[in-house]
Amino acid sequence: SGDLVYYREKFRDFELSLEWKISENGNSGIFYYVADETENTPWLTGIEMQVLHNEGHSDGKIETHRAGDLYDLVAADPVTVRPPGEWNEVLIRVRDNHIEHWLNGVKVVAIERGSDEWNQLVAASKFADMERFGKAQPGHIGLQDHGDPVGYRNIRVRTLSPQAP
Repeated sequence: SGDLVYYREKFRDFELSLEWKISENGNSGIFYYVADETENTPWLTGIEMQVLHNEGHSDGKIETHRAGDLYDLVAADPVTVRPPGEWNEVLIRVRDNHIEHWLNGVKVVAIERGSDEWNQLVAASKFADMERFGKAQPGHIGLQDHGDPVGYRNIRVRTLSPQAP
């Protein structure tokens, strides 16, 4: 993995919108809730929306490693990713630990961070022994350089206020 470009601030409740396009057979990711901006292995603490050419990359054979997925935890449903070289529109929304991934105008992931379901998914994932995974609050947002050509544009982050009880 290469460097991540981190946003200066940390975010707790936020909306991140951007567009990405991946190369043939490419792999990248959008990380959030990364504990430390100097983290060289952001997946130890950060949550990832996968950026992938599903049909061309070997990760596309793994149900929770495809484009739009909450990496290794929740598969995007339905599959709305566009072919390599085409722009995909992303919205990641987190408010009061409710995580949503939107890909090309469709909500493809929804889960409560820290819920029983979340804890079971983490325990059954590659993150099971990483005690800081997904716990930063607030955390940094970053874009992964995984070695494959990838483009990001129209990157916007806005802070959301927590919902009233």
